[in-house]
Amino acid sequence: MMVGAWWSWLVALVLYGAFRLWYDNLRGPLSKAEIDAFMAETARTRINEHTDPAVVRAFLEADDGKEFVMSNLVRVHPGEVPHPGTGAPTPGLVLFQSYARRFIKMLLRHGGHPVLAMRKVGGYVDAWNTAPDPGWHVVGAMRYRSRRDLMKLVLEPSLRDVHALKTAGTAVTFSFPAQVIVSLALGPRVWVALALGLAAALVHLASLIALLAH
Repeated sequence: MMVGAWWSWLVALVLYGAFRLWYDNLRGPLSKAEIDAFMAETARTRINEHTDPAVVRAFLEADDGKEFVMSNLVRVHPGEVPHPGTGAPTPGLVLFQSYARRFIKMLLRHGGHPVLAMRKVGGYVDAWNTAPDPGWHVVGAMRYRSRRDLMKLVLEPSLRDVHALKTAGTAVTFSFPAQVIVSLALGPRVWVALALGLAAALVHLASLIALLAH
């Protein structure tokens, strides 16, 4: 009878294991052959003319196999611009939001997710030796499972039309990869474990109560 009450913990353990298989990079750093193949495909398809291939290659060659966060600053077009698909006048913000929704869905499939999305509410408070504030609208941070996943997303055929939405709706932007040094926020590895543990404990308790009632 008591053994039957512990099944919830086994289910929670299996689910957490499945989560970690999805969330963690188990393949290690990129190989030279992978890097060459990614760079060749990027050059062939001409995915993003705004990115320096040498910078991308250097980032891939320095792969340590760990997750990273892409930090993004964005200023959308304040007015209407031609929709890249229909040509209809469309607010830049609408185009950017449409891009973001579709991109995040694909990012989740590759073990990534948004970390932060923030709306700018003031000008530069502390700045020197930098260009004037162009009027940023959004600051975002996206977690990538690996540099391999980044390149798969860059080359994903279904995202090419989506990238056109971003290009059309964005007036100014820059992005750079970073790795977290200090964070006081609970990451998914922790809060998923806590959520599954709580669910297992509640089911276990309910099972014990039901057994004692009989």
